Amino acid sequence: MKAVVLLSGGLDSVVNFKCAHDEGEILRALTFDYGQAAFEGEAAAAAECARRYGVPHEIVGLPWYRGLIGNPPAGIGAFAPVSGKDFETDRRSLLEETWVPNRNAVLVAVGAAFAESLGAGVVVAGFNLEEAEIYPDNSEEFVRRTNAALEVSTLRGVTVKSYTLGLDKSGTVALGLERGAPLDLVYSCYARPQGGLMCGVCPSCARLKAALDAGGVLETYGGRFAA
Repeated sequence: MKAVVLLSGGLDSVVNFKCAHDEGEILRALTFDYGQAAFEGEAAAAAECARRYGVPHEIVGLPWYRGLIGNPPAGIGAFAPVSGKDFETDRRSLLEETWVPNRNAVLVAVGAAFAESLGAGVVVAGFNLEEAEIYPDNSEEFVRRTNAALEVSTLRGVTVKSYTLGLDKSGTVALGLERGAPLDLVYSCYARPQGGLMCGVCPSCARLKAALDAGGVLETYGGRFAA
């Protein structure tokens, strides 16, 4: 399998990267800069992951996004800590706080263009069951409908694949440990790096910490968090 991997440097993308590397050839790893506060941390993690496995890595700039969004992931303002936040009752507010309009559809479309140009048949992306409960563009339905569109928008019939689509974050950590994914490189945070570290208090950090704890490896990787 020849693939293009969407590599943000976060947990899901790093685990999917390792799975794609194990099962075929990664022709290009793509990291996107759409104005997110975490870009510096994401890009550093992704670049080192690609370097470690000898995969060509490219930063794709999407500067026009800055004019469309003003929420914290776009690099404007500060994200509120989530101590005591009830994710079951606050899903809507979390969605609104962190939503980037049509982001995954845009990223997959760019990935598919790279894939078709490079001769890859698959775009590998880090979707997961847990975030699909909040973000509809992480869901199995999103992947199914996107693949239907790609049937007519790519001559090579490029498809989207995610090894973690049916897994929650704990399952993704377990898969990463099984595959020997470089979890020491992961940057799953909404904030700018603090001395190269994740903030430890944003929703993304909270999910990652819980998954690492469930996998019994929070102590191993706890040094990646500032708090």
